[in-house]
Amino acid sequence: MPIDEIAILNCQIHNLSQQELLEQLTQGVVVTPNIDHLMRLQKDPEFHRLYTQADYRVCDSRIIFMLCKLFYPKRHLKAQITGSDLFPAFCNYHKKNTDIKIFLLGGSEESVKTAAHNINASNGRDIVCDYYSPPFGFEQSDAESERIIQRISQSEATVLAVGVGSPKQENWIFKHKERLTNIKIHFAIGATIEFQSGSLKRSPQWMTKMGLEWLYRLCQEPKRLAKRYLIDDLPFLWLYTKQRLGLYKKPW
Repeated sequence: MPIDEIAILNCQIHNLSQQELLEQLTQGVVVTPNIDHLMRLQKDPEFHRLYTQADYRVCDSRIIFMLCKLFYPKRHLKAQITGSDLFPAFCNYHKKNTDIKIFLLGGSEESVKTAAHNINASNGRDIVCDYYSPPFGFEQSDAESERIIQRISQSEATVLAVGVGSPKQENWIFKHKERLTNIKIHFAIGATIEFQSGSLKRSPQWMTKMGLEWLYRLCQEPKRLAKRYLIDDLPFLWLYTKQRLGLYKKPW
């Protein structure tokens, strides 16, 4: 049965609860669109092309979730599903399913090692079977990508979770997924490895519920995130208003 979708600008977001997603996720690519992704989809046709190929596109942003609930009172998104919530929930859901074995790709050498240890400890088994911290610029090196592909292929992993930032993680997944025949599920998970390692902290629940997690992240990493949050993402509100007024035109 086709999954219900809601159009936010030029992205069709799948309208699922987290539990519904966990129950039906047996294969495919999972991406978690947030405002930064939606703004990139306005100007990057290749990123848009890849996004349309994803099997699951679920709402990562509390702001998008709240706006949708405000403007679509009878048919709004069921849930905000962040990658940082979904991935640990997926691990917990499959903690007794030994067919699920995960390869973590991303983070620093210390953070990915710690994240793997923490995930395995919290789930009572080695659900993360291997991990790797790729060097800076790895996605531009065919030789390095080949080494990563070989390592993943030689592992027992059936799930690949890539946390190297967007659009790098999505580009790498779609470029190489056909060669990773042992991998059934691909996650693009952003900063989740750092969250799982404890090197980055999630915002308090009250901030998340009010749509202020971006502000908490900005305070943690101002140099990296200031331009993204305060300049690049700001036009989203205007574009969304135009969509509600029937004035928005898809760039392609």
